[in-house]
Amino acid sequence: MAEIAFGKKLGIVETGIPGLVVFDLPVHGDSRGWFKENWQREKMTALGLDDFGPVQNNISFNDAVGTTRGIHAEPWDKWVSVATGRIFGAWVDLREGPTFGAVFTAEIDPSKAIFVPRGVGNSYQTLEPDTAYAYLVNDHWSPEASYSFLNLADETAAIAWPIDLADVEISEKDLAHPRLADVTPISAKKILVVGSGGQLGRALRDEFGAADHIEWTTRAEFDLGDSELRTARRWRDYDAIVNAGAYTAVDLAETAEGRRDAWAANASGPARLASIAAEYGVTLVHVSSDYVFDGTSTRAYLEDNVLCPLGVYGQSKAAGDLAVATAPRHYILRTSWVIGDGKNFVRTMASLAERGIDPNVVDDQRGRLTFASEIARAIAHLLRTRAPYGTYNVSGSGEPRTWAELAGDIFALTGADRARVSGVSTETYFAGATGPVAPRPLNSVLDLSKLEATGFAPRDAGEQLKEYLAS
Repeated sequence: MAEIAFGKKLGIVETGIPGLVVFDLPVHGDSRGWFKENWQREKMTALGLDDFGPVQNNISFNDAVGTTRGIHAEPWDKWVSVATGRIFGAWVDLREGPTFGAVFTAEIDPSKAIFVPRGVGNSYQTLEPDTAYAYLVNDHWSPEASYSFLNLADETAAIAWPIDLADVEISEKDLAHPRLADVTPISAKKILVVGSGGQLGRALRDEFGAADHIEWTTRAEFDLGDSELRTARRWRDYDAIVNAGAYTAVDLAETAEGRRDAWAANASGPARLASIAAEYGVTLVHVSSDYVFDGTSTRAYLEDNVLCPLGVYGQSKAAGDLAVATAPRHYILRTSWVIGDGKNFVRTMASLAERGIDPNVVDDQRGRLTFASEIARAIAHLLRTRAPYGTYNVSGSGEPRTWAELAGDIFALTGADRARVSGVSTETYFAGATGPVAPRPLNSVLDLSKLEATGFAPRDAGEQLKEYLAS
């Protein structure tokens, strides 16, 4: 029987298979036996392990030397360790991608553990009698889940089993598993885009392309008000939910019907998604608004400034932000003055310039345009780089402008005289309104330094405006 390595420091060893990591575990022994912390969330995550949220602890006890099990790949993560005895473990990457078929082997005794990510095939052979093999998993077995298996004797993997497979205890089922060429790979986790029919949803389609793991849904196909939302998908198969839908009719939100619709779309719906994300370890991406602030600051708004919305729309968006923030894995992207491919301020001003109409435009509100393509690019960046979770301001960069200055820019870029635009105050502009008018924040400038620190370079809003008009 091999000696247990006492006194090692807690540490990790990379394996060459992405996400598959071996941990050295401190084992403390004396005349009575030994003790170890087999799983310690705070310490393991501090070393960089994903907080994978185990929900079940399994133990496989093996009487004899040479007992052989696997190779099984499931759509969940595992924390594998040995309580007593010793194993030769073999792990094969059975996920879609460039490392499909990669192999790692190691001996595991009580002083080691290994984190096995979703889709990596797991197998072992006992090297000592009375070996207790333990594993934590972050999902329950389900007949609806997708599993993959590889034959233990696969010639491509060419695992050097210490005991010949002809001489070991092994199940007929394991002997019948396919060779690598016939294995169905475990597909990548999905990204669900909610509200994909809107301007941001269309921009996300352009950003993500036709990737197989992206699932696009419209409001009609995926109703956030559905009481069965929690069981609408096998959520453990999803890496992220991107909430691209919102109620944005800021003035109509001041009516009785609009208030109800705004709160349903901007607060209640995101709260349901946050609950799902928290329960199943899914990353939730949500788009917020400058309207969560009152606009009285003399500086650009930071992500952690106190929320102080003025109207119903802003209040509903602020409530949605607070709900989404309860999900441990969340990105809230706070934006301003969004321009997409539908009806918007830029198109309206360009049309007025072309038709010879000289508009009065508000000149006491300051901010930067945020093109929907820029929001989509920021979402893709945060998900791809696994940036720290939290709230990020997203807008175009460059010098802030008033709406009147932007209108003048649009006139000039379309060949019209910018002097045709007259600036007026917000109060004057809405003085003759016959319907409800939502209060507007006068300062909508967002500080972009937190997003820039993740490696994202916001594009200049003025340059994007030129490109938008040219297209």
